[in-house]
Amino acid sequence: MSPNKYILEIAVFVCGAVVMIFELVGSRVLGPYLGTSIFVWTSLIGIILGSLSLGYYVGGKIADKKPTIKVLSLVIFLSAIFIGLSMFLKDILLAFLQVNALDVRTSSVIASLLLFMPASVLLGMVSPYAAKLKLNSLNTSGSTIGNLYAISTAGSIFGTFLSGFYLIPHFGTNRLLVLLSIALVIVSLSLFANAWVNIRLSMFLILILSLFGINGLDAFSRKNGLVDIDTAYNRVWVYESADPKTGEPIRSLFINNENSSAMFLHSDDLVYEYTKYYHLAKHFRPDFTTALMLGGAGYSYPKNFLLTYPTATIDVVEIDPLLTELARKFFHLKDSPRLTMYHEDGRVYLNRTQKKYDVIFGDAFTSHYSLPYQLTTREAVQKKYDILHDNGTVIINIISSIEGEKGKFLRAEYATYKKVFPQVYVFPVQDSHDGDEVQNVILVALKSDQQMSFHSADPTLDEYLQHLWTKEVDADVPILTDDFAPVDYYISKII
Repeated sequence: MSPNKYILEIAVFVCGAVVMIFELVGSRVLGPYLGTSIFVWTSLIGIILGSLSLGYYVGGKIADKKPTIKVLSLVIFLSAIFIGLSMFLKDILLAFLQVNALDVRTSSVIASLLLFMPASVLLGMVSPYAAKLKLNSLNTSGSTIGNLYAISTAGSIFGTFLSGFYLIPHFGTNRLLVLLSIALVIVSLSLFANAWVNIRLSMFLILILSLFGINGLDAFSRKNGLVDIDTAYNRVWVYESADPKTGEPIRSLFINNENSSAMFLHSDDLVYEYTKYYHLAKHFRPDFTTALMLGGAGYSYPKNFLLTYPTATIDVVEIDPLLTELARKFFHLKDSPRLTMYHEDGRVYLNRTQKKYDVIFGDAFTSHYSLPYQLTTREAVQKKYDILHDNGTVIINIISSIEGEKGKFLRAEYATYKKVFPQVYVFPVQDSHDGDEVQNVILVALKSDQQMSFHSADPTLDEYLQHLWTKEVDADVPILTDDFAPVDYYISKII
């Protein structure tokens, strides 16, 4: 059976688009369990490129032996099956790897191999196989092969922009995997409808029902206080549970499967202990009136700031505008003339702003496994120094130990701040004496060189001040710069 005119070109274009959409969706599949560090992206891109190369080789070999449209149709159909299976298997596999694998690098390689390699190999077979079917004469073989690979690449470019700008933010991970499978089944049927047509139509119906099932599950989840949504930057959940310390009901915002923000449902108190340490600003810069916070998430501290300091203003830089909308909808965030929100990368804001501040708060995380390195470097720290008023203060949250292998990131960041600020101090939140414990560590940098007291008449502030780390912080790692910032490598030591 010979294909209709241009059907091979259409199939190659669609498969090229699916490859890139599948790869970008892969980051959302792995992110909730393994983070979005350079290790995860390296594994994902490397495995998919290797799989495509293997597919090109195998596809060419099979095409030389048996070039029929029926086989090509079957290859595309099988790729649809494997993409569909990845949706059902991903959470089980990733949860297992998260608990049992050695580290994030091992986990991300294994996950990429099992979830993305089978479909990618099959999709890689499409272009060489289609080229063989399209060849009519050796005199035009070069242009025929070149045209098909150009069409495949054009499809990949189209899929990249379509998924990044529209599909992922609007459809989410599970729906998008189902839609990719449906698209491939349609292409498979269009190429050759006679072979196993009942099986393929059955799978098509199953996928359609799965799509409706996902929609129904989402509606049920939202009705029961749970939100699961993909934004342009993150995968986000909203849960309701009880605070383990007090038993009070709380609502939590999870970003990439990690608890990023929370609020009490019946109180304005801060849930997480480390966020209370931001009030050290009252001690180190008692007369502050202007503040900047890098990282908004559920806006727990900015809301508390507005209640605590009725004459002060705060600017919040949150890269993800949908997080702000979720904070408005689920976390009682209200507009205020004393609150200004900027939706852009924190480093971009630091580079461009002409405003001056008394205090800068930092709580920007991609995940516990991945930090926005561009906010950690000497150049970024210098920007913070430059936009502070005299006697200004930086107070940032870091998750790390202080000593040992797991403290390398903290020590690198400490050394980086010491290069710019005359005074830098650290306050371990959970245990002020255990340098090996991975915990929230509050780093305080002072623009003034005037020696500060570490006692306060305010008993709450005095309690926080008593967590001052009094031992020496080892200077055994280089500072972080825009040119050299192995942040993901240091964070992998913590994991």
